Amino acid sequence: MDVDDYRTHSPYSDPRHHAALLDAVPADLPIVAATARNVIVHYRAGGVELPDARRAEANLRWLDRILDADQSRFPLPLTAGRPAAERVAGCCRDHTLLTVAALRQHGIPARSRVGFASYFVPGWHHDHVLAEWWDGGRWVWSDPELDPADDRPFDGYDIDPEAGHFDSAARVWLAHRAGRIDPDTYGVDPSLPFRGDWFVHDYVLLELAHRQKDEVLLWDGFGAMTEDLTDADLPLVDEVAALLVAADRGDAAAGRELARRYASDDRLRPGATVHCMDPVSGTAAEVDLRR
Repeated sequence: MDVDDYRTHSPYSDPRHHAALLDAVPADLPIVAATARNVIVHYRAGGVELPDARRAEANLRWLDRILDADQSRFPLPLTAGRPAAERVAGCCRDHTLLTVAALRQHGIPARSRVGFASYFVPGWHHDHVLAEWWDGGRWVWSDPELDPADDRPFDGYDIDPEAGHFDSAARVWLAHRAGRIDPDTYGVDPSLPFRGDWFVHDYVLLELAHRQKDEVLLWDGFGAMTEDLTDADLPLVDEVAALLVAADRGDAAAGRELARRYASDDRLRPGATVHCMDPVSGTAAEVDLRR
């Protein structure tokens, strides 16, 4: 994919009948990010207690369905204030999806990036999703979930890729394979078992899917994903990770090779269904992605 491919919607970011709502959001990253925070509250870390029925909104998946839920409660412009407890439950993936969708709606190239953030808990690297958008000269990493009013030692809307605040899953995997990091400090939360080498391995595949505009949920399983690396094809993920890092550095041939492999190798992409592990109910189900 080239830059222009990211100007258009994916099935996930397409607002469908809510296009006018995105048209009305100014094409300015700080406003777009504030709008995402206004519409979506984190389902478990948003500072409000939500009942399970509301927390389950984190599985809505498609932007038009997220906006359906929002508009059922607030038939208002997306920039109009919503009480935190009444916002749509989601996570970083959904803040980013809305941000990416609003930018794409205005023809601005944007995509989501999957990796790990070190700025929430000292010594821990939370699984996280950033928005990445093209400013006309370079790709910019921005975290729409961060409120600029918070005291942080970096610009959350222009995160330096080399500063260590956020690392792509591919870079983390390659660092693990080189013995430079402890993968057990990378995962969902220090209190949960979802961490380690298998988790980073699977997130490389999530990173690839999101780069190819399949912005699946973070708890969707597909292809070569596994919770046990004993029989995993590690060289496959090594190669994908190396290509992802090379593409980030501007290697157009690496980007084309990623697209070719993604299209031809069903180990690397979601099919018609994904194995979804619902983090709210703890149940697993096959989810049909066809609409």
